Amino acid sequence: MAQGTNDREEENKSSSEEAALSARLGSLEHRLSELRDSRNIRTDQSGAESGDGSARASAMALGFRLSSELIAGVLVGGLMGWGFDRLLSTSPFGLIVFVLLGFVAGVVNVVRSAGVAQGKTGR
Repeated sequence: MAQGTNDREEENKSSSEEAALSARLGSLEHRLSELRDSRNIRTDQSGAESGDGSARASAMALGFRLSSELIAGVLVGGLMGWGFDRLLSTSPFGLIVFVLLGFVAGVVNVVRSAGVAQGKTGR
């Protein structure tokens, strides 16, 4: 008989723990749904913030493009200068001259791409 009483107490204890756990889970689900709703409302109302994100991404893309144009100009000039030095045995003068020309060409491309100065086709 003592065994039966212990079993009932354990069942009551486990069912009360399950009920408490279920109540906590329901409370958590309710709070999460409120947070999700408030986030959805904020993102719907703040259209300017999403525009800022796309503007920031566009600015980063432009920055990467401009920096790659400058680096490409210097590298191409350096490779051409190295090639002329190898062909004409004028080391290091061809490399120096063509790296400088590549730098100037890179800067001109960056200025044109940034829209500060118009290219030949824009006249």
